[in-house]
Amino acid sequence: MKLAIESHAIEGWGCFYAPAGSGPFPAVMLLHGSEGAWSGWSHRHAVLLAAHGFMAFPLGYSRGGNAWHAGDIQDCAIERCIEAFRRFREHPLAAERAGLYGLSRGAELALLMATLMGADPSLSPALPDAVAVHSPSDCICGAFTSRSFLESQDPDREAWDPSARAWTWKGSHEGLLPTTPIAIEDYPGPVMISHGTNDSVWSVASSRRLEQRLTARGGKTEVYYYEGEDHVLSPAAENLHHQRLLSFLSRHLSASVRHRAS
Repeated sequence: MKLAIESHAIEGWGCFYAPAGSGPFPAVMLLHGSEGAWSGWSHRHAVLLAAHGFMAFPLGYSRGGNAWHAGDIQDCAIERCIEAFRRFREHPLAAERAGLYGLSRGAELALLMATLMGADPSLSPALPDAVAVHSPSDCICGAFTSRSFLESQDPDREAWDPSARAWTWKGSHEGLLPTTPIAIEDYPGPVMISHGTNDSVWSVASSRRLEQRLTARGGKTEVYYYEGEDHVLSPAAENLHHQRLLSFLSRHLSASVRHRAS
């Protein structure tokens, strides 16, 4: 039986998934949450995107970790993530347009990448053509360490340390202190935001604040709230979310996808 989806290596960075064939395919880089790259969730989402015509790269950006233990989101270099995105979109299978899709802490990172790239003219050629985020924070959060989460007295809550820094930019923490608002309104491209209204990890209020700022910005913004849903969506809500995500990405990355738009 011939494979419908194939894995491809990006030397030094990991693998991505794409439909079988020579392409070109619209590209999406996925950014995981605090569950880490080894948990497999971002690879699951990447395979789903590949099944609908995209080449999808689940970047492992957290530090350390293994198949039994999530890595830490502490002093993660944003410029390294941008370099991975640039390398990905320059792959021979990649079409002209490429986007970002981040979930939870990966949503925070996606918003930061788009904002910082938009503010640096030298990075404008690699600027994402669209950004989608699920369950984002509207401000920079402190570092996440898996050990702190495992030792937490309240395992249902996200464990992050406001005294430690999650991100660096060109070797510095300047401008990346916890509680600093993420200026996604400065990013000129289309943005999709989604959030469960009963999210017990990141409050839906974060997405509502982002929505207000993006509405004031103008431009293309789509916001979806899943009534009564928690941080991890139920199967029915996830199906609807995937329809909306695929529709958003296909419209803005010019993909030919096989799904019914919602």
